[in-house]
Amino acid sequence: MYVSMKEMLLHAHNNKYAVMAINVVNMEQVKACIESAEEEKSAVILNISPRQMKAHAYPYIMAPMIKNLAERVSVPVALNLDHGVNYEDVVNCINSGYSSVMVDASSFAFEENIRRVQAIVTIAHAKGLSVEAELGHVGLAANADGQNADLYTDVKMAKEFVERTNCDCLAVAIGTAHGSYPKGMIPRLDFQRLKELKDTLNMPLVLHGGSGAGEENIRKVVELGINKINVCTDLMDYTKQVMLDTLQKQPDIQYMELNEAIENGMKDFIKKYMRLIGSSNRYTFEDCKVAELD
Repeated sequence: MYVSMKEMLLHAHNNKYAVMAINVVNMEQVKACIESAEEEKSAVILNISPRQMKAHAYPYIMAPMIKNLAERVSVPVALNLDHGVNYEDVVNCINSGYSSVMVDASSFAFEENIRRVQAIVTIAHAKGLSVEAELGHVGLAANADGQNADLYTDVKMAKEFVERTNCDCLAVAIGTAHGSYPKGMIPRLDFQRLKELKDTLNMPLVLHGGSGAGEENIRKVVELGINKINVCTDLMDYTKQVMLDTLQKQPDIQYMELNEAIENGMKDFIKKYMRLIGSSNRYTFEDCKVAELD
């Protein structure tokens, strides 16, 4: 089923689990994600960032392909623009057939962030799409932004932000960061802040920078109310290693067979992660209903 993120994340919110949001740039990744979701009876979100969209994963290729594959499975699949900063990029994805978009105006002042999110919510909701926003700022691991409490989400501001924007889910900053952490480092997360955010907002919350956060942290944030976890770096690194290992063991392997090996390797990672965050076997229950997009 090809759906917006709204219903699947509300289901995750009401049933206390998280959905994996995976950055994809090609058919093999898309197939691995959707096949894993079907086999695990889990919802899944496919993310594409503006950089990925412009360099390789073009919307006019990716959106129709993902929608076609999603309509062939029984579990909910969403295609989401990840970190849409420019208005033109967000509207392009809406018009290209994405089912959800993220407006990332977190680097702007509070009022400007609200204004930009409000503008996209008006357009997206009219077309049945969901909108993710971010308050606070999830920066870069290389800059140690995750440990800068000044960038964390303020609970009182978050309440006003959600009420004024009517966004469907909110990405919060509690100590994670994008990219790779220094070797051996596991980030320290502000669990108390997350609990207060969940209790105050009572809505689906999103964790960006899930890669490298450590399994214990991931389990804890899901327990405290995170319902969408973005995964990019971990899967990209894992996929690269699968490719290198396969070529080392089978240097004469043909290109198509190499792609198949990589796809199967990705599925192992994805399915294990889905079990970790509790999304497996959630779409076998009769009461789990998700409205499909036209």
